[in-house]
Amino acid sequence: MGSHYWTIIAFVSIIFALSRNSFVLAYDPSPLQDFCVADPKATVLVNGRACKDPKLVTADDFSTSGLNASQFPAAFPGSWYSAASVNTIPGLNTLGLTMVRNDYLPGTVIPPHIHSRATELALVLKGTFNLGFAAVDPKDPTKNVVFSKTCNAGDVFVVPQGLVHFGESLGVENGTTITVFNSQSPGFNFVADQLFGKETAAFISEDFLAKSFRVDNKVIEEIRSKF
Repeated sequence: MGSHYWTIIAFVSIIFALSRNSFVLAYDPSPLQDFCVADPKATVLVNGRACKDPKLVTADDFSTSGLNASQFPAAFPGSWYSAASVNTIPGLNTLGLTMVRNDYLPGTVIPPHIHSRATELALVLKGTFNLGFAAVDPKDPTKNVVFSKTCNAGDVFVVPQGLVHFGESLGVENGTTITVFNSQSPGFNFVADQLFGKETAAFISEDFLAKSFRVDNKVIEEIRSKF
């Protein structure tokens, strides 16, 4: 088998080993039973998903396929993804894990975004990426600092929960990453979309954004026209 296969196996094994360690907790609440397979037909609203009748659970509830290739276009141009989440593996419900495969065209920019409910651990399978996140400067809390690194195949980069982070696919070949989140619902909040998107325009005025970013209103108007 190829080296990429064994890299993935080692990566996933470490994630699951850590998740079983009593000193390393997922962000989600700990489960109160061995498993709670999500019931897609349930109408009860809970923090997570309602449990399927354990007597109806099968091995298929704990498995999925399709991460050998990306199947869906991402929320930004030049990228596609496939996910192993509670939506594709009902048995992940309450277990505090999500895994995503992303494929990128050369030069694809991963816009600044936040995972409000999860830490991200990204493994580069193919290609070269610039990955980074912004945080408050520990030396001066009134300033910010950026931690970024050029990552190649086999490299792993971690993003702490809730911090603005970004990336770019470098080089001339397509790139691939496998990302694991310590939540079944990590949250995907793109900063520009939330500030400049049509859905928020009625609630966040151009004047407010212009003052916040210290630019002219026409600049905000131009940016909003792109969303």
